[in-house]
Amino acid sequence: METALTRLTGVRHPLVQTGMGWVAGPRLVSATANAGALGILASATMTLDRLRAAVREVRARTDAPFGVNLRADAADAGDRVRILIEEGVRVASFALAPSRELIGELKEAGVVVMPTVGARRHAEKVAGWGADAVLVQGTEGGGHTGEVATTVLLPQVVNAVDIPVVAAGGFFDGRGLVAALAYGAAGIAMGTRFLLTSDSTVPEAVKARYLAATVRDVTVTRAVDGLPHRMLRTELVDALEDAGRVTALFHATRRASRFRRLSGLTWRRMVRDGLALRHGKDLTWSQVLLAANTPMLLKASMVDGRTDLGVMASGQVAGVIDDLPSCAELVERIMEEAEDTRRRLTASR
Repeated sequence: METALTRLTGVRHPLVQTGMGWVAGPRLVSATANAGALGILASATMTLDRLRAAVREVRARTDAPFGVNLRADAADAGDRVRILIEEGVRVASFALAPSRELIGELKEAGVVVMPTVGARRHAEKVAGWGADAVLVQGTEGGGHTGEVATTVLLPQVVNAVDIPVVAAGGFFDGRGLVAALAYGAAGIAMGTRFLLTSDSTVPEAVKARYLAATVRDVTVTRAVDGLPHRMLRTELVDALEDAGRVTALFHATRRASRFRRLSGLTWRRMVRDGLALRHGKDLTWSQVLLAANTPMLLKASMVDGRTDLGVMASGQVAGVIDDLPSCAELVERIMEEAEDTRRRLTASR
């Protein structure tokens, strides 16, 4: 199935596996790429040396195109961009809108730039700055969710920009792909659906927790870092929502210390990153620290299997997923479902 997305990135299928921290590592990304979709490596939880090593590991596992997700507000974003350029990465995706300068540097090196946005005005801004494509995430997604549903946000953005638009938030099968294409998208992006594959390195007990979840077990909370996150409701989420400021600050400081040792960041840089997220928002100091070390809460679940100590980011679709196919099986199934859906729609005319 050829679309503007496949032509732009060189992949066979208009499917994107999003850059999920601690989840989208070399194994999942390479498995996705080998299946013909666009795998995105999550770099926010990596040191610069680890990022370079991870890119090389993906390349050793696949000859197919892949991308890397970056935090545009990170203090070392420029250093990470230069690693992508030096290593010949095909696509750079961003969790927040990158600056005009970063976009220009990447484009000059021939890297496809695809920021993630949650509002039409943000899509218009990055398109005006030269982004090659834009990934639009509605409220059903598992990232920093806005309040606009994908089915409302997507056509707004498609009408507003002249670059390929990738739809995210609420997609998990071939019917969703056809629906997104009908709205004018060039493809779909999925996080939770790729997290729940046999190629994902997330511990099996954690995957089982996701598979057991119903749509009512997926909630949006601001208790983690003051920003809206969609995640499974767990004991920790309940505790964070019920905790007072002093208790929250104690736990945030302890987790921040762990993340500092793991990432090699200084306290100054962690606080600066947290303050960048705090700008324009009414966050407590505990939330500032959590904003800088939310990755540790994800690591506790996604790597260590400790759902009692961590958070479990999730799209709303977790409540309707009940199996763990390989990436190859998943991509093949989605594309077959999409073709069947298109044939059925044509036959019903």
